[in-house]
Amino acid sequence: MEIGLYTFGDAGTSQVMGETVSPETRLRHLVEEIELADQVGLDVFGLGEHHRADYAVSAPAMVLAAAATRTRHIRLTSAVTVLGSEDPIRVFQQYSTLDNLSGGRAEVMVGRGSFIESFPLFGQELDDYDALFIEKLGKLLAANDDEILDWPGTTHTVPVPQRGVYPRPVQKNLPIWVAVGGTPESVVRAGQMGRPLALGIIGGQPARFAPLFDLYRRAATQAGHDAGGLETSLNLHGFVARTRDQALENFASTYAEVMTRLGAERGWPPMGRQQIEAAAAPGGSLFLGSPDEVVDKILAAHELFGFSRILLQMAIGAVDHAALMQAIELFGTRVAPKVRKALS
Repeated sequence: MEIGLYTFGDAGTSQVMGETVSPETRLRHLVEEIELADQVGLDVFGLGEHHRADYAVSAPAMVLAAAATRTRHIRLTSAVTVLGSEDPIRVFQQYSTLDNLSGGRAEVMVGRGSFIESFPLFGQELDDYDALFIEKLGKLLAANDDEILDWPGTTHTVPVPQRGVYPRPVQKNLPIWVAVGGTPESVVRAGQMGRPLALGIIGGQPARFAPLFDLYRRAATQAGHDAGGLETSLNLHGFVARTRDQALENFASTYAEVMTRLGAERGWPPMGRQQIEAAAAPGGSLFLGSPDEVVDKILAAHELFGFSRILLQMAIGAVDHAALMQAIELFGTRVAPKVRKALS
């Protein structure tokens, strides 16, 4: 099983810590974090795409390219690319370039996007949210499959008559994952297409989401794909420290701030320490605690889902960089080896 991290590159001023993290500082720290994740043996590092002041990463491929030259083994992926507001050919070219820079370690994780700022920014209509994603994913997959693209065009994509798309990746094809947030229709579509599936869970009990993986595998089988050969990922929030109390101290206040701020935009209730501790309990969605506690939660989740990859988002809000670097080290040296040994 592959074990890794993802982040959105949170920047701005923490209302809890009172510290301001500039995009310059956050991006420099972010490359250091990816480099450390590679050194401690983690398998994957993903970067999300956002277009707002509280996140420093609006161009994940550029940040991953900076990290590519300072890493040797770790796979580098978007998490996610908001494909509906992107040009699929440029997405392919960016990540194919990253694949060449990294020696064949690039991936793309595409999704419809839970943040919508990119749509008006790039002149896309939110009324076309679903159609944009479906049509552009088809074009991206076509460019990935064939060097000479012959695309007829759709309502939201322009035709490409027999044109080469370059550079080609080092890998035969770029791994292109479909990320979903729990919508059954999206899960079924990913299965029907035979694409690897990444399921994001940021609240509730993970056990409630396990039937979605069964639904995905049934849809893949019915469409003629080998469901047993398809990769699946669970993407969750979490934090690792030497003790559970230290993990809560390093993570809880900034996490509560971010989730409360986003909740005010989306109609969620405010988050406090009590809710965080409940989410960090054995059946909760927050994978937080000592290395052994996080190992136990990963193994319990694996028994439910049977996934082939798990990614944690630990850098949520203005988390102290030194504490985050220690968390990455513990995740790579204490958590990952025990999980791999248990599943071997």
